[in-house]
Amino acid sequence: MAALIYSLCALTCLACTVLLWRGWLKAGHRLLFWSAMCFAGLTINNTLLVFDKVVFPVEVDLSTWRLTAAFIALMLLLFGLIWEDE
Repeated sequence: MAALIYSLCALTCLACTVLLWRGWLKAGHRLLFWSAMCFAGLTINNTLLVFDKVVFPVEVDLSTWRLTAAFIALMLLLFGLIWEDE
């Protein structure tokens, strides 16, 4: 059951990335770009979660990589929010 939930979270983040990217291509708002980049990082984070907990539960510890991907994704969004405010 956990594998299904992890996979659905990754697919949801991927769908958000695609929709935000398409919105940015049509409208051209910079905040849509930074949000798409954030969700791309969160997609990587959730994909690493699937690999960490389902594919390689004992052999490999990907928690550091997952946290790094999440941190970079949120920093991209924070940078976009600060830059858009100016």
